[in-house]
Amino acid sequence: MSEELLRIEDLKVRYGGIEAVRGISFSVKEGETVTLIGANGAGKSSTLRTVSGLVKPADGKVIFDGEDITGKDPTQIVQKGLMMVPEGRRIFPNLTVLENLRIGAYLRKDDLSEDIERVYGYFPRLKERSWQEGGTLSGGEQQMLAVGRALMGRPKLLMMDEPSLGLAPIVVQEIFKIIRQINEAGTTVLLIEQNANMALHVADRAYVIENGLITMEGTGKDLLEDEKVRAAYLGSTSGS
Repeated sequence: MSEELLRIEDLKVRYGGIEAVRGISFSVKEGETVTLIGANGAGKSSTLRTVSGLVKPADGKVIFDGEDITGKDPTQIVQKGLMMVPEGRRIFPNLTVLENLRIGAYLRKDDLSEDIERVYGYFPRLKERSWQEGGTLSGGEQQMLAVGRALMGRPKLLMMDEPSLGLAPIVVQEIFKIIRQINEAGTTVLLIEQNANMALHVADRAYVIENGLITMEGTGKDLLEDEKVRAAYLGSTSGS
């Protein structure tokens, strides 16, 4: 867990006259799970969208696997092994589960059967519903499908934008258990999440973003125990 896989240098993102990200720098090492936590509008999603090429930065650099990918086309970035599970899942509702998974591997020319079975191993419910249209799945199952679709691209780095959003607590527990398993199997994870408690429990390291700036960083464990973080994001200043 020593090689730096992703490095963000003084990243700035603007939408018209609004500065959403105001010069942040952070890194993700190979094999880690890193989380960005913060309130709505703090700049978390803008950061991920810029890394994935969906938004062009106003300034700064994105270095992935030793290469400057700043401002590159999203397809080029996917080809390099960087996948994102978007907020709101965005599966194809009129396609079956299996068809959705195959779309996640649209840049690959090899046999997909082993990877499909690997996804089904993480999410047995998807195997049961492989011929069901994505739009008929529950919210939790759609989130599982979105994660599985991203895994089909064999990512070096899997970025996840609010994977727990709108899900029942029991489903959230299941999703985070799978995130941990995916990381333990060798995929590096960058996670942004409003559920700071769950995110910090799975993260090796974490950064707090407020108003487009990083205000704190540390191990997931350290931030879980930090009084300011507890008061702002965990709803308490004592206990667990």
